[in-house]
Amino acid sequence: MHRTNLYVIMEEIIIPYELPEVENHSFFFINQRVNTHIEAKLHQHDAWELYYVLHGYGTRMAGDTLQSFSAGDVALIPPSMPHYWEYTPLSADSDGYIHYLMVAFSHSFIVRCMEMFPELRNRLASLTFPVNALKFGIESSRIIRKMLSQMNNMDELGRLCEMFRLLPIIFNTSDHIFAGKPMHIERDVRRMQQICTYVMAHYVHTISLDEIAAEVGMNRSAFCSYFKRCKGMTFSQFVTQYRLNTACELLKHSQKQISEICFAVGFNDVPHFNRVFKELEGVSPKDYRKINA
Repeated sequence: MHRTNLYVIMEEIIIPYELPEVENHSFFFINQRVNTHIEAKLHQHDAWELYYVLHGYGTRMAGDTLQSFSAGDVALIPPSMPHYWEYTPLSADSDGYIHYLMVAFSHSFIVRCMEMFPELRNRLASLTFPVNALKFGIESSRIIRKMLSQMNNMDELGRLCEMFRLLPIIFNTSDHIFAGKPMHIERDVRRMQQICTYVMAHYVHTISLDEIAAEVGMNRSAFCSYFKRCKGMTFSQFVTQYRLNTACELLKHSQKQISEICFAVGFNDVPHFNRVFKELEGVSPKDYRKINA
């Protein structure tokens, strides 16, 4: 294990990442078996992430810390902490895939559950929730792995019931080790995070250069030069790419119509959305959904 400054290890600025909307669900559960090269890069999101590695090994970054990980590891990443899981290609199975289970849930989900259910409140009310990333020890990992594996075979109501059992375990156990703490980030990175956060909150609407420049206390010309220097692309190109990244997640993880997704991610014209999507992703939205079904 070792810690490293953010600017040493990253080639790109941290990108805020919105977990795909799962309609009529209160948390996000995924059983993911994918090629190593399509795993998420350095990102952050406003949710707790409980992650169980079934197959594969590599390096995990959480906050200011790099640690190796392997099959069987279970870790908890706090909301808004930059992180990534980089799998070694040689760790893939015979089909070229790695495999993990992941549960992501907002802190407001915990709060609402505590408000609604005294039984859960009795277990969690006195807790100080961790600000550091945690890797669970042998016994806790065994219990959590079993529960996540059971959730994988349950319907949505069964998973919700299992979440009520899971929350006290992950937050009450002392069977864990340190896996990363929040970083003290230099000014340029903090400013870029501010820009990315603003985009994440407003990408469904038109964002003018004057508007985003004012958000970070710069004039339009200075902002354009600054952004191109930091990201190697224009702000407009960045917003378009973020919209398409979000569209890709919705195509993979939701049942929304393509026209719904088009407007949900900030495009105002379906033919234009289809054209831009194919130019940047290499396939149409319809074909992308088929490939990733």
